[in-house]
Amino acid sequence: MAFKPGFDQSPAFNDAGRNAWSAGSKQQQSGWGQTPQQSAGMTPEQLQYMYDRPAANTVDTDRMSYEDTIVKTLMAFGVLVVGAVAGWNLPPIFWIAGAVIGFVLALVNTFKKKPSAGLVLAYAFFEGLFVGGISGYYNSAFEGIVTQAVFGTLGVFFVTLLLFRSGKVRATPKATKFFLVAIVGYMAFSLVNLVLMWTGVTNTAFGLLGVTVFGIPLGVVIGIFVVIMAAYSLILDFDQIKTGVQRGAPRIYGWTAAFGLIVTLVWLYLEILRILAIIASTSRN
Repeated sequence: MAFKPGFDQSPAFNDAGRNAWSAGSKQQQSGWGQTPQQSAGMTPEQLQYMYDRPAANTVDTDRMSYEDTIVKTLMAFGVLVVGAVAGWNLPPIFWIAGAVIGFVLALVNTFKKKPSAGLVLAYAFFEGLFVGGISGYYNSAFEGIVTQAVFGTLGVFFVTLLLFRSGKVRATPKATKFFLVAIVGYMAFSLVNLVLMWTGVTNTAFGLLGVTVFGIPLGVVIGIFVVIMAAYSLILDFDQIKTGVQRGAPRIYGWTAAFGLIVTLVWLYLEILRILAIIASTSRN
């Protein structure tokens, strides 16, 4: 299965290393890594003490766990919220700078071989500056849509999580390939749309996204499709976390999981925010 960049830096997320981490984790969990030769030279009291000790957990073995990954994700999300509050109240130059710095940090975190908690949290803060700033901008133009976008994002997240936990939705190689192709196509469309807006070819506030087809804004149709793609991206995030925990990936890769979830949630939120803004703009006109 193809995974998102970042996770595949660890052997635990590659098919070639399917058992690389889990084998070591099992050895540590059974007997705390003691070999028969090592145990043979111990006194009966020492052996009894060793066997009376509780089994090693994921913290003891320094392996990924769902609980630890959730804590790391909440920490990153908290930093994102702090940055968003700051960006909401700062001049545009700050959240524009946040967008640029956040983009650079996203690339660094994506292709860095070993995850860094500091870099992930730094990304969350600067991305939060951008999210808060642009949210304030949209809210000043269309009051109330930020709250709707927040609840919409949370709704998609929890529905996707429930579907994943139920086993009704899973990431498949074919769906992932389609997802990657769709991402490239959407990026190309967005780039063309920006060029048309900057050169004045389109006179609507959202460029080609503001064009109506049979009375429906093109941006709403494309936006719904992108929201579905973002939901599938969440499925990939959940699947990679599950893989990391099952294969006993190093605990530090919980930061990679947190980074991936934050990236997807920001993408999902911004897309829902734009859909609502397009609908509100169309209704106003």
